[in-house]
Amino acid sequence: MADIFDFKGKREPQPLWREALGRKLREIRERQGARLVDVAERAGISTQYLSEIERGRKEPSSEMIAAVTGALGVDLADLLVGIAGQVRHFQTARTVNRPGGPVLTRRPVSRPDGPVLMAA
Repeated sequence: MADIFDFKGKREPQPLWREALGRKLREIRERQGARLVDVAERAGISTQYLSEIERGRKEPSSEMIAAVTGALGVDLADLLVGIAGQVRHFQTARTVNRPGGPVLTRRPVSRPDGPVLMAA
């Protein structure tokens, strides 16, 4: 027999990958002082599409990510480390700002978001 566990409401949502990616790409572009239109042109994509990526509205393919990082002159590994830092900062801030004070645990951060069927 299987048990159903409902994880809804047990934790706050994690940041979406596309949103974290977009924030980091925009941060890099603005730090370089580059215009959206120039980066999009170098990457071979439309300005509107790059804007949607930066706003976390689009889930770009690995080819698109490679094109944008190439246009920005950023190494993919450095981009991933930067995104991981942002996500870690988000999780730490969320934990520390929890009502009742910080609750630090060593359990995995990601958990299912809805009913989960556990088969025996």
